[in-house]
Amino acid sequence: MITVIGSINMDLVVETDYVPEKGETTLGNTFSTFFGGKGANQVVSIARLGKEARMIGACGTDQYGEMALASLQQENVKTDHVFAIPDETTGIASIIVSEADNRIIVVPGANNRLTPGHIEQVKQEIIGSELVVIQLEIPTETVHTALEICQEHQIPVVLNPAPVDHFKQEFIDLATYLTPNESECRHIFGDDIEQALEQYPNKLIVTLGDKGARFYDGEQHQFIRGFQTTPVDTTGAGDTFNGSFAVAIAEGKRIEEAIKFANASASLSVEKKGAQNGMPSLESVWERLSLEQ
Repeated sequence: MITVIGSINMDLVVETDYVPEKGETTLGNTFSTFFGGKGANQVVSIARLGKEARMIGACGTDQYGEMALASLQQENVKTDHVFAIPDETTGIASIIVSEADNRIIVVPGANNRLTPGHIEQVKQEIIGSELVVIQLEIPTETVHTALEICQEHQIPVVLNPAPVDHFKQEFIDLATYLTPNESECRHIFGDDIEQALEQYPNKLIVTLGDKGARFYDGEQHQFIRGFQTTPVDTTGAGDTFNGSFAVAIAEGKRIEEAIKFANASASLSVEKKGAQNGMPSLESVWERLSLEQ
């Protein structure tokens, strides 16, 4: 069982040819809703790969919350420990897409109401996990509590430090694996990525988008290249990487193998619209891996 502790959102996407100025109204082309939130995305990625997955998070008692929970349950995610917060809205991301560019406003809603007290309530479920995945779209003190529980009970943790503005330096020693992208890595460690990797061998894994990912194995720098693909929507690619990496690590794969598996999975995820829509099955990932042999 892999447990994901994190955010649950509904993505509201408008596509338009023209972004209005202040006080202006314009017509859009399409409107779509997608299930999102980094936590929910990552747990869906894990479940799609056939791994037993549990979500710990919070949503409102509104219609979006009901829809998000139903979607997770349909993906075979255990949602018994998703807390319904009375009189609060489920988190939403309002996204304007125009000329291949995104403008996003996130309203965290219930995600900001997931407290350390909630984490204490589900402590036994966390302790019983093979591995825990955490991101930073929930309160910092809640993340800290979860990390401390995992360290105390020697539960491996994949910490995806996004959004990086919420990152605390003390999280580094509490995480087993830290998976920033290049810009997040520079925000945390400064411009010298190689030095940072050498400081945290086999812990710090820096994702490089379609180029793959890199880490330092204690002796040399390792670059694990990405897979060729034709992207349609890169939303959720990082979440797919993290969920897939967690599955591979939980199954006992070495870091290099786990990254290659996660790269293949992420390359598949960008071939459809929506963060969760393109997340692949285990069979699809193995097929892509076999083509690169």
